[in-house]
Amino acid sequence: MAFWLDLMFGNPIGLLSMIVIFCTIGIMSYITWMFIVKSAPKP
Repeated sequence: MAFWLDLMFGNPIGLLSMIVIFCTIGIMSYITWMFIVKSAPKP
């Protein structure tokens, strides 16, 4: 576990890749939420 933490957060490339992964997950969650909200039936 310490090896993976050092690999991900120990160097700038690993940190940048983790930031990209988390931002991608956030953007996809936002798009999914907007799709659900917009496709909900209007009262």
